[in-house]
Amino acid sequence: MNFLFILILAVLFTALHILNAWLFEFANLTAHVSLIYLPAFLRMFNILVMGPLYGTLATLIGGVILLFWFNEPLVLGLMNIAASCAGPLIAMMGFRFFFKRRIQLTSLKDLAIATVVYAICNSLLHHAIWSMFGSEHLMETNSTLWMLIGDLNGALLGAYLFKASLDYLEKKGFNFSEPSQSKN
Repeated sequence: MNFLFILILAVLFTALHILNAWLFEFANLTAHVSLIYLPAFLRMFNILVMGPLYGTLATLIGGVILLFWFNEPLVLGLMNIAASCAGPLIAMMGFRFFFKRRIQLTSLKDLAIATVVYAICNSLLHHAIWSMFGSEHLMETNSTLWMLIGDLNGALLGAYLFKASLDYLEKKGFNFSEPSQSKN
């Protein structure tokens, strides 16, 4: 069952990435930098819901599927996937280390803190990779800031929608108030 959910999340990540490029075409600065990047929250969502191992696997598989979407060297694509997987892991582990507890899925404050840390890490990791490869994705030094803004916009929007969905479901009788527990 976990493997099926992992595949569903991977395909959802890929589909949302492609939809985001089309829906927010006006906000795309490059193929990898947009001022609104909705899949940013899916990376966090994968980890929060599936746990570090399975959540990272879902993002990894989604990234591998996206390799066919981008026309770039395989090594650069794989490094981009590694950065995409590392950002949410760093945010989640940093939250656990700093606050000595797990992220509460129903706490907008917890989600916002993890989202900001994730967006910073993701942007810095991607740009470090692009600078090592001399990639054309590295438009200029402030493109790190543009990616940070896009990831933050998409991830915060996703976090707010996720929180609103949980609140709605809790009113219908579901209980999500417990801290998130890793499933692996």
